[in-house]
Amino acid sequence: MSRLRQNELKQMNPSELQQKAAELRKELMKLNAQIASGTTPKSPGHVRIIKKNIARIMQYLHGGKTNT
Repeated sequence: MSRLRQNELKQMNPSELQQKAAELRKELMKLNAQIASGTTPKSPGHVRIIKKNIARIMQYLHGGKTNT
């Protein structure tokens, strides 16, 4: 999973963005469950990327300022 770029967000409609956010939340829950059970995930930095992608999507959906 890589960082979502602004031009990728612009190309998606709001329903696609909400669906993508839901997918990312599910993935984040799985990783958090692994961490809670004591297992280390394959890529610990992946959690951070997922959280930031969710934040970017939410900011874009709610009309927050984005860098242009």
